[in-house]
Amino acid sequence: MVTFVDRVTLHLRAGKGGNGCVSVKREKFKPLAGPDGGNGGHGGDVVLVADPQVTTLLSYHHSPHRSSGNGGFGMGDHRSGAAGEPLELPVPVGTVVKDTSGDVIVDMIEPGMRFVAAPGGLGGLGNAALANPKRKAPGFALLGTPGWEGDVLLELKTVADVALVGFPSAGKSSLIAAVSAARPKIAEYPFTTLHPNLGVVQAGEQRFTVADVPGLIEGASEGKGLGLEFLRHVERCTALVHVLDCATLEPGRDPLTDLDVILAELAAYPVPDGQLPLLDRPQLVALNKVDVPEAKDLADLVRPDLEARGFRVFEISTVSHEGLRQLTFALGDIVAKHRAEQAAAPAPERIVIRPKGSEKDFSVRVEGGTYGNIYRILGDKPLKWVQQTDFQNEEAVGYLGDRLEKLGVEVELFRAGATPGATVVIGEGDGIVFDWEPSISSNAELMTAPRGTDPRLLRDTRRTTSERRERYHDMMDAKADARAELEAERIAERYRDHEDDE
Repeated sequence: MVTFVDRVTLHLRAGKGGNGCVSVKREKFKPLAGPDGGNGGHGGDVVLVADPQVTTLLSYHHSPHRSSGNGGFGMGDHRSGAAGEPLELPVPVGTVVKDTSGDVIVDMIEPGMRFVAAPGGLGGLGNAALANPKRKAPGFALLGTPGWEGDVLLELKTVADVALVGFPSAGKSSLIAAVSAARPKIAEYPFTTLHPNLGVVQAGEQRFTVADVPGLIEGASEGKGLGLEFLRHVERCTALVHVLDCATLEPGRDPLTDLDVILAELAAYPVPDGQLPLLDRPQLVALNKVDVPEAKDLADLVRPDLEARGFRVFEISTVSHEGLRQLTFALGDIVAKHRAEQAAAPAPERIVIRPKGSEKDFSVRVEGGTYGNIYRILGDKPLKWVQQTDFQNEEAVGYLGDRLEKLGVEVELFRAGATPGATVVIGEGDGIVFDWEPSISSNAELMTAPRGTDPRLLRDTRRTTSERRERYHDMMDAKADARAELEAERIAERYRDHEDDE
């Protein structure tokens, strides 16, 4: 049964915004007292919260699909819809949030840190909010936009001050159990530890955390054993402790050879940019199991070689607790020095990002098609406006045309070479497809038409006065020409009859 998960893919869906309401207030002696449609409520956000009480991503492994509440619809009498219920997902401190391509979005290293992973949709405006002195009674409202929907990757990197590394069954779990209150599983077979264990150590006035990493073997960087699967949990550590087994009975194994193998595997692990490589951090060596006489003799033998290589060496026993006090106090000094350096370092400059107005909030991309060019309009504003439009309402469609025209879409289409009747698509993929017909200046609010209709969308087949006059003149001219032709034929007939009489 899975008890520890440190990497999971979350499928998130934020709440949809509620639609605005189309309503006209009616009361005694005031049958049309003005629009009073309320706004739709915003959709709920999906928020990740760094919680120190959470240590694994196991719950999201079993239930990866999470969604927040939808916003309520607007109602008459200026009643706005309820906002969607947000969803807070607690994650362990040290969780890295990535997108589907593997790029880091945020690193949640501080307790209580919050990140909106999936923002909810916007609620649509009701017709009361759309009314103005020129458009006094809108017959339409805006629809709510859908919330963000997609996948995010959660990857846990344990936040620990000290990391214990070494071969399987070297005694790392026993060491963390001996120096802290942690109680990891301990057994006499390799790969007993299948996930990192975390413990809190008190050394004098210093308190720090220690994590043991599942055992590494030669070739771990190539995927053997547990590979480098759990080395991400030592990326944030201040110091490394190499736990070497001095009582191993496996052939070809000795503390110096084990150390060389572990160093090679640590060197093969790439740390993120801006972090100190693992081998450049303070490293101590713990020669374990010296309670066994043969192990004690081996530790005395290899200690001078390790010290000659620059390592500070401690002979320990997790059974008799020999050397554990000296080791924990040495680690406490390293952690205290590192914390003092961090406190003395100047605080990083806070980056403040202020939105800047851009010349254009959209772009026009020309794409070749079977029946001619396709002009695709891309941008957050046009896409959001399309999502807010009720295409069953002619006035709403006209309002969308006004917004696009005022944004400068028609000018850009002209510049891109679009002609009347060209195929225009708003958004990626299938998007919203329509045949573009250039329009005059918007002024939709100055047009008089029944609510819910836009006269610009109606094909008026009635002839104008000038067209009727021109047709009348053409008809009268045709009649005059016909009379003249008949008169000419009559005169010609009389002339022929006169010649026959003679």
